[in-house]
Amino acid sequence: MSRIGKKPIAIPAGVEVKAEADLILVKGPRGKLSQRLHPFIIVEVKDKQVLISVAKPEDGRQNAIWGLFRSLISNMVEGVVTGFEKKLEINGIGYKAAASGRKLILNVGYSHPIDFELPEEITCQVEKNLITIAGNDKQLVGEVAANIRKIRKPEPYKGKGIKYVDEVLRHKVGKAAAKASS
Repeated sequence: MSRIGKKPIAIPAGVEVKAEADLILVKGPRGKLSQRLHPFIIVEVKDKQVLISVAKPEDGRQNAIWGLFRSLISNMVEGVVTGFEKKLEINGIGYKAAASGRKLILNVGYSHPIDFELPEEITCQVEKNLITIAGNDKQLVGEVAANIRKIRKPEPYKGKGIKYVDEVLRHKVGKAAAKASS
């Protein structure tokens, strides 16, 4: 039995959840999200709760999918109520970012600025060296943040690049310090 999958998901006020044969729709104040369901998954909506179950709970593979879909549906409900956000930090001399419309323009040490096209569901704010990516879909917010970070990953010697705000970098010692210690 999946410990995570067994937990019911409470439906807050103002949120509507519809479960069809192979699709679940969640509609709330911030928008709507949908997710295709695996054939093993059975979703029931009753008494302001979403209950998830599987055809054969003794099967290990089905248990893993059970917990996964419970988490996905829970994130969908949370997303249409409060939303999700990731914060990125730009470190480096002359490194900067600017948001204009559906584009994020990054100057991060290349000979040309990088234009990053944002999906429709994602909003972006830039304050000094902080980039805030926000949206309803947790998976999409994380994916966009990871793709922005990938443009210029933080390097281990000086820490220059784009990193998550809560990311801890392990700095390496340079050549001069390595020679002095031997």
